[in-house]
This record gives sequence, C-alpha cells and structure tokens, in this order.
Amino acid sequence: MAEARFWKKGKGTSVQCFLCPHHCTIQEGTSGRCRVRINTDGILIPTTYARVASLAMDPIEKKPLYHFYPGSRIFSVGSVGCNLGCYFCQNWRISQVSPLECSLQEVTPEEALRRTRAENAVGIAFTYNEPLIWWEYVYDTARVAHREGFKVVFVTNGFIESEPLREILPLTDAMNVDLKAMDDEFYQKYCQGRLQPVLDTITAIYEANVHLEITNLLLAGLNDSPTAVAQLVDWIYALDPDIPLHLSRAFPAHRCDLPPTPPPVMGRAWRQAREKLSYVYQGNISSDEASSTFCVACGGRVIERSGYTVSTVGLRGNICTSCGKVLKMVVM
Repeated sequence: MAEARFWKKGKGTSVQCFLCPHHCTIQEGTSGRCRVRINTDGILIPTTYARVASLAMDPIEKKPLYHFYPGSRIFSVGSVGCNLGCYFCQNWRISQVSPLECSLQEVTPEEALRRTRAENAVGIAFTYNEPLIWWEYVYDTARVAHREGFKVVFVTNGFIESEPLREILPLTDAMNVDLKAMDDEFYQKYCQGRLQPVLDTITAIYEANVHLEITNLLLAGLNDSPTAVAQLVDWIYALDPDIPLHLSRAFPAHRCDLPPTPPPVMGRAWRQAREKLSYVYQGNISSDEASSTFCVACGGRVIERSGYTVSTVGLRGNICTSCGKVLKMVVM
C-alpha cells in the first residue's frame, strides 16, 4: 500500500501522525485512534486506501446539503473508521470499527468517477464514516473528479489539522460539518475530541469560499437547552447568518440510550435559531415547513421539500422570483 501523508518517525519504530489534532503516537503493528492508519515496519500506511464499505446514489439533500445543487443526485462513498468516538454515533457500525471488522470492496479513484459519470450524478460525496481520515484516497479521487468537471462534497466532523485541510480545500466544492456542541467539555466527554479544531475548520472552509452548511445533532438533555442552542446560533451568526443550519433529531444509537429528541424540543430549537439565522432546517423528523427554504427578504417559499422530493417554486437561478433577492444558493 502507498505511504500515508502527514507523519514523522518517532522513537524506535514508532511514528507520529499529524493528520488530525490527536497527533497519535503509533507503535509498530498498531493504529491511531482512527483505526485505519497503521504503523507497518515503521511506516504509516493508510490501510483503507481505495477500500470502500458503502456506495450509493443519494439525493444531495441527504448529506444534508439544501443550498448546493438542490434536487440533484450525488454518488456517495464511504469506508470505515473515525477519529472521534461519539457515544451517540448514528453510523457506528462502520465508523467505530477497523478494516478487519467490516467487508470492504476495492474502488479506485478512476472507478469511483466512472460510476459517478454512469449515474449522471452532479459529483461525488465522501460521507458515511469520517472521510478526512481517508485523506490520501479522497485527495486522489477529488483531483480526478475536478479534472472531469464533477463536484466534490465532504460530510465531516471537521476534526483535522490545518495543513491537510488547506491542501484538500481547493479540490472541494461543498462541505457539511457536524458541529456537535459549543462546549469543549461536551466534546471531550462524549466525543473524545476537542471543540476548537472544529471551529477552526469551519472558519477555514468559510474563508476559502467553499460552500458550507452545518449540522447539529440535538440530544435530549445534553445539548438541546435554549442556552446550548443560543451558543451555537450566536457563533454561526458571527461568522455569517446566511450559513444554513440543520438541526437533526437524534435516536438511540451505539452506546447512547437517551430517548429520541422530543418533537417539541426540535420545534423550539428551530424557532429559536430562525430568530438570528437566515436558513434553519429540521432533520430526521417529518416537517415540510421546517425542511423548505424561504426567502430571507420577503419570506416567500422558494423550495418545497417533502422527504427527499424537492420542488423549486420561487427561484430563478438563485434569485427569489417574488422580490429579486439573491439567495445563498449554488444552483445549476
């Protein structure tokens, strides 16, 4: 297998990885926290390069991206592993396992793009598990994709160092970042990570002019209070109130036995966020109103969504047909 990027030799046969803020020191024959970058004979190897756990054609709204080519389909690819250990992880069957614990198939960058082209997709999305620990593969695939005119999307936890992020951003068209809470203690206790690197990632994406949307999974009693929502909303507002925010309903998963987030809590958080942010949505819950897009100027409905059925009802390009407002929307 090819050698990994962003590492150096340590003491003896150990190596140290600098892909993400954990900076794992990895002994011979073992992996970092991500489970997939392994020290083999004193060299760091990305063992999941071109090894895929999940492939699917998805509505782009499933990522979720509501303001990036709405109504289009995107070829979605994922592997295994993650550099966080969220005890509530909704995709834990692939994110919290090693390559030896999951059936994987080989899909080269060229094969991924052949399938993207064959499906007439708008592009390719790296999703399902944490894609940025798959750095070498997603970088090579993104280069091929851009060369052939396809869009490149990442659905990520944002826990990555600045250098690998800087290298991947010029090959990226859109990112959805999962901002789990505006609370470092929450990140340490429930995710085995830290908050500040995620905030730095979001800021870097925004400053690079890559299309950005943010998801927050609301967990009953943990990060769903009015105070927690206000902290999240205020931080996004300070960066740009037009960044779309997806408030997602949580269900018991992995090691989390909390009840599903109550619908009234989802509604209260949605209304609270809309007081400051232009575009706020609810996910994992049935609400046509809370999944539709409204003009930030006149309040007219411009995109209707029912599940993954999308109807453009008030847009000409990215302009509201009722009032002429230019909306924060990337369209065909």
